[in-house]
Amino acid sequence: MTPMQAITLSQDAMTITLLISAPMLLIAMVVGILIALFQAVTQIQEMTLTFVPKILAVMLGMLFFSSWMLIKITDYTTDLITRIPDLIR
Repeated sequence: MTPMQAITLSQDAMTITLLISAPMLLIAMVVGILIALFQAVTQIQEMTLTFVPKILAVMLGMLFFSSWMLIKITDYTTDLITRIPDLIR
């Protein structure tokens, strides 16, 4: 394996990781901003108010995006396995 192939594998792994985690992170960020806005308006500073809605939103997002995430990671793994003979040379 050449250094360029190792760099390409690392870039692909980081790209797929960011791609798969992005929807959950965006959902958590949007819900967090909405809750912070709600807390600022109502002056309610309850710690559980920030965590429970984020957890529920991310769980719903995972239910919604899980098939897409599974397809992406399966395609990446299949591509990686098919490239093994080229990487060994």
